[in-house]
Amino acid sequence: MIHITDLYTEEELRTSESFNALRTLAHAGNAINVRLDGSAGSRILWQINDPVDGDGWSSAQLDRIQRLLPHIRQTVQVQQTLAAADALGATLTELLDTTGAGIIELEARGRIVAANDTALELLRTGEGLLDRRGFLFARKPQDNDNLQGLLSRALPPFGAPGAGGSMIVGRAGGLPPLVLHVHPVSLQETNSQVWPVAALVLVVDPACRAAIDPAVAAAALGLTPMEGRVAVLLAQGMNVREVAAAMSRKESTIRSHVKSMFAKHGLSRQAELVWLVQSLASAPMVRR
Repeated sequence: MIHITDLYTEEELRTSESFNALRTLAHAGNAINVRLDGSAGSRILWQINDPVDGDGWSSAQLDRIQRLLPHIRQTVQVQQTLAAADALGATLTELLDTTGAGIIELEARGRIVAANDTALELLRTGEGLLDRRGFLFARKPQDNDNLQGLLSRALPPFGAPGAGGSMIVGRAGGLPPLVLHVHPVSLQETNSQVWPVAALVLVVDPACRAAIDPAVAAAALGLTPMEGRVAVLLAQGMNVREVAAAMSRKESTIRSHVKSMFAKHGLSRQAELVWLVQSLASAPMVRR
């Protein structure tokens, strides 16, 4: 935070044309200039013009400005992110629906707070997931056991930090299974009165196939860079022998990576790993 008068010498305050223009035309002769570090090496400049009461800046006013700075930085970063995604002016519902994935918001006790249209349609059909008295369930008993365990870890009692995770949910009628990604929302990101959401559930139909960056897949699924490359090649339809040839590695090495990924996500079949990776194609961060 810089008081604009500190940028000029005593002589310049009397004779500078630029300062005279600030003082008379812009009403900023007693302004406060703020400089903040933005994202990706950018800088944020914010000028607060003269106080309306004309009595100068009180310590309480300066303290209030100081406390606003993190919020100003966050606001600018959110606007830049929305602009980069051509989403400025879009409502939250529009943003959620453009992902092509179902999104379910849960409060701290696991009750469904809201869901976008895609998720509501999945819950309505009840092919893999159900809304039972306002709570999220899986239709198959084993899947439901896994789901409730995943939700209990994401929504621990007494405000303890939650843990995210992913799982496969089978569907009837020969339909490909759904993939769920559960993300806890930290106490710093929510307010029980304004936005009482404690966890987000992303529901993806892996039938949607799009190019996936191995680095992003590795980051999203907690894999090593090598595992990320193997996982994406498998999701593209290659078998272990073809992946080994494409990466100039032994088949035993590729199988070792696959076993490691199985262990990390509690999987037992290669098809489940493929579904998990393909589900990332609906995530906006992966498309970008």
